[in-house]
Amino acid sequence: MNLHQFRFVQEAVRQKLNLTETAKVLFTSQPGISKAILELEGELGVDIFARHGKRLRRVTEPGQQVLRSIELIMREVNNLKRIGDEFSKQDAGTLSIATTHTQARYFLPVPVAQLRKRFPKVNISLHQGAPAQVAQMVIDEVADIGLATEALTQFDELVTLPCYEWQHSVVMPAGHRLAQLERISLEDLALEPLVSYHPSFSGRSRVDQAFATRRLKPNIVLEAIDADVIKTYVRLGLGVGILAEIAVRDDPPGGDLVSRPAGHLFGQNVTRIAFKRGAYLRNFVYAFAEMMSDRLSRALITRAMGSDPQEYQL
Repeated sequence: MNLHQFRFVQEAVRQKLNLTETAKVLFTSQPGISKAILELEGELGVDIFARHGKRLRRVTEPGQQVLRSIELIMREVNNLKRIGDEFSKQDAGTLSIATTHTQARYFLPVPVAQLRKRFPKVNISLHQGAPAQVAQMVIDEVADIGLATEALTQFDELVTLPCYEWQHSVVMPAGHRLAQLERISLEDLALEPLVSYHPSFSGRSRVDQAFATRRLKPNIVLEAIDADVIKTYVRLGLGVGILAEIAVRDDPPGGDLVSRPAGHLFGQNVTRIAFKRGAYLRNFVYAFAEMMSDRLSRALITRAMGSDPQEYQL
């Protein structure tokens, strides 16, 4: 048995047992993959996959155990590569970060600049997506670090730690009636067309829950995943915006938009950082985490990687 066989099995499962797609991803031939998997099954003496003709239909019960072992083996192989990279390149390489638009646009620029200053040989690769996609990119080792508010704690393969707290803000044109109020209520917002995040982004679930608790039905006229898009449509008069406070924090006073804090309406949100459980973290990964939040330290991350991450609170 060999690593190629393990990689073929692992990728076949990721591609939902479609060997044509598996071959495309791995830049090889479908017959070659089929042969390698059959040879591995012959060596092990068990069927990893149940078949209908030549098509894979499902992972068998022994196949599930084989797959878990393959995941461990491939994870340790990747760890060996990282260890070699760290000690041979001396803090050089690429830091891959998976995150949402709001974090990439408003939160990460400062720590990324700090990292580049401290580690000039380290390049940054940003991958943006929905929170669930962020989690999957870390699990698939496309990214070293994931950063998002939603979804990350739902995956057992990840170790997550709280990074920082934030609240929502309400944004409206400077001449809007709500701009005259210092403290806006849910009842005030229920009378307005609203522009906010898609339900899977940036604490939108807290917004919906707050209205539901008061038995109010918000009139969401537009949903977006991008805070800048929300502000654009607010400027066009489409409605009142509800977005992350970080997206308006640096807006100049006296501009065309006015914002009001909304923590008293929707509570506090927690953005979390995620690592793949069992992964080897290079020196600059620890350093970058410490740059993102004074709540994070190498010692804390190391402890969390070896225990229950839910023990760690803000």
